[in-house]
Order: sequence, then structure tokens, then C-alpha cells
Amino acid sequence: MNEAPEARHPPAPRCDWAYFFDVDGTLVDLADTPAAVQVSEHLRDLLEALHECAGGAVALISGRPIAEIDELFPRVRLPVAGQHGAERRSAGGQSTRHEPAADLSTARERLAQAIVDKPGLLLEDKGLSLALHYRRVPKLAGFVHQTMDALLADVDGEYCLQQGKSVLELKPAGKDKGRALREFMGEAPFAGRTPVFVGDDATDEYGFATVNELGGYAIKVGVGDSIARWRLDDVKAVEQWLRSISR
Repeated sequence: MNEAPEARHPPAPRCDWAYFFDVDGTLVDLADTPAAVQVSEHLRDLLEALHECAGGAVALISGRPIAEIDELFPRVRLPVAGQHGAERRSAGGQSTRHEPAADLSTARERLAQAIVDKPGLLLEDKGLSLALHYRRVPKLAGFVHQTMDALLADVDGEYCLQQGKSVLELKPAGKDKGRALREFMGEAPFAGRTPVFVGDDATDEYGFATVNELGGYAIKVGVGDSIARWRLDDVKAVEQWLRSISR
């Protein structure tokens, strides 16, 4: 992925834009395990204020299941896409869920057996996808890729592998954050607004591509090549940017 030639600090957010945020590494700092992340009350306040200011046009688009996202942000029922868009809840509360015909139970058992003697690896069962995390043991990245590649070869073609930061995930094919963002943009209150997507990971590049096509603001958090045309340094910088909202 090539970096956009003019990646720079984005302009102050506006109330008439449509906002889409990744969660881990974007709104909250990454942790050793998904369950260990911490969400500050200050961040919740900022998101709720933006949600009100933007007339509800604020959505979270994450690799996490929707149920987990709701637990992290319990005070307001935000529009949300979980598991890279395999499940989605609109601003009006309508839920959709893409469920491949293939059963992941055998794959789950195979992965659990494969890592039984590999302490530090974490198998996360999200329901529609399986993620193998190696953040605590980065030296096992090669083993994780070999194991997941072998698993994919034996699973129905309805699935694909998605690389993230120190994680490799088996997820439904044909679903990604860009598709989820485009679906939101076809609905109220997002339709007709300028889209903004803020993310930090390779999984967010799909969202950046869609926003670039729609003439919006694709904002990369942190270092690394990206097609995003704008950049914020870290999670703290995202919070500072949100506080700079122009009414």
C-alpha cells in the first residue's frame, strides 16, 4: 500500500460531516488483549457530543463484534458495523448480519488444538470470524500465518484472511469496512454529507479507499504507508482533533 503523497493534519471537524471511526488503535490505545482496552469517560463525552452535533451521523466500524462495541460505549446506541461489516446496525436501529453457510466449529477446534502448546497466542471467536492474536509473542507471527493459511485452504470459499496489527483473522469474504461505510452513506442521517473515516490499521484501508472515492477525508492514525490523505499521530491526537470541532 503506497502512502498518499500529501498526508497532513486534517482540518477541524464540522457538524455537517458524516463520521466513521475504527475503535482499537484509533479511539483507544491497543492492549495485549481485546478485553484489556480502556475507554475514558472523556472520550465517551467527546463522541456523544459529536453525535449530537452531527445529527446522529457518527458510526463505529470495527473488527470487534457489535456486542463488544456496545459494552465499550454503553451510554448512547451508536450506528455500528462489527466484524469488518459482517454485521451492521443502522442509525434507525435496523440490524443486518451476513452469515456464511460454512460452519466454523471445526476450524475453531483445529485452531484451539494448534495453539495448545503456544502460550501467549490468543484465539478470539467473534461468532462470524476467528482471530488469532500474537501481540504477546511476536516471534510466532510466522507460525500464525502458516496455521491460518492451512486452515483457509480447507474452509469453504466464503471466507478470507484479513491481516491486522499482530493479528490474523478468518472472516467472511466480500465484507470489509469500505462496504460498510458505503452502506451507511446510503442512509439517513449520513446520506448527502461529506464522509470522514479515521483508522489506524490495514483493515481500515478499505474505508480510506471508499472515502477517497466519495471525496471525503480519509485520516490515518499513526505511522505506516496508507492511501489516506490526512494523518493524526496517535489516539491522543484523535481526541485533540475531536475537541477542535468547528460549529
